[in-house]
Amino acid sequence: MSIEAAGDTAPTRRRLRLSGTAWVGASIVAFWIAMAIGGPWLAPYDRGTLVSDNIFDPIGSQFLLGTDYLGRDMLSRLLAGARTTLGLAGVGTALAILIGAPLGMLAAVIGGWVDMALSRAVDALLSIPTLLFGLVIVAAIGSYIPVLLLAAALAYAPGHFRLARALSMDMNVMDFVEVARARGESTWWIARQEILPNIVMPLLTDIGLRFVFVLLFMSGLSFLGLGVQPPDADWGAMVRENLSGLSYGYAAALVPATALASLTIGINLVIDSLSARTGRNISRGGA
Repeated sequence: MSIEAAGDTAPTRRRLRLSGTAWVGASIVAFWIAMAIGGPWLAPYDRGTLVSDNIFDPIGSQFLLGTDYLGRDMLSRLLAGARTTLGLAGVGTALAILIGAPLGMLAAVIGGWVDMALSRAVDALLSIPTLLFGLVIVAAIGSYIPVLLLAAALAYAPGHFRLARALSMDMNVMDFVEVARARGESTWWIARQEILPNIVMPLLTDIGLRFVFVLLFMSGLSFLGLGVQPPDADWGAMVRENLSGLSYGYAAALVPATALASLTIGINLVIDSLSARTGRNISRGGA
C-alpha cells in the first residue's frame, strides 16, 4: 500500500521530468554505457596489440587518443576498459544493495535482538575505511574478480543497510503497517508489500551514489595494482600504467582519468536532480 494518493497523476509526471543538468548527466552516462556494450566492436585494435614502435605517441589521425607506455592504442584500451570498469562496478553495486537493503528492512520490521545484532555488525564494518578493507581482503585472498566483487559488496552493503533501516523505521510506525500486522501478515510480506513501495525512490537515488562509490573503489584498487590484472583493461589500472608519461608531457594517463571523472559527474548530476525533486515532492505531501 503506497501512501501516495492513487489519483494524483500530475505529481507523478512532475517527478519523472528531469532538469536540464540531469539530461546532460543522463547523456554522459548513456554514452559510457553504450561504449561499454559496443566498445569492443568499435575499437580499432585489440586491447593488447602493440600498434606502434614508439611509446606515448601523441593524439593524431592514426591514433585518436595516442598510445600508452607499451605502444598500445589508448582508444581501444579505453573502450575495452569501459566494459570492465562499468561491469564490475554495476555487479558490485547490485550485490551491495541485495545484501544491505533486505537486511535493513527486516531489521527495522523485526526489531529486538535481530535489529541490535545486525546494527552492531554493520557499525563494526563501517568503522573500517573502505579502501583499507578492500586492500586487506584482496591481499589475503588474491586479486581475482570474485574477490573484488565480494570486497565491494561487503564494503558498501552497510551504507545501504543503514539507509534502508532508517527509512523502514519511519514506515514501520505508520497506521497501514500496524493494520497489516494486526491482520497477521508475515514480516517478509510487510517489508515487501507495505514498506518497500514507500521507500523505493530514496533507495533508487542511493543506488546511483553507491555505484559511484564502488566505481571509485574498484578503480582505486586497480590504481594500487591490486584490482583488475593484465591483460584486462581497467581505467584505474590504465592511469597507474601511464603515470610516467606525465613527467614528459604525455597525456595518456589523463585519458582514463577523464573518463572516470566524466562518468562520476554525469551520475552525480542525475542524482542531484532526482534528490531535489524527491525532496520537493515530500515537502508538498506528494510522497
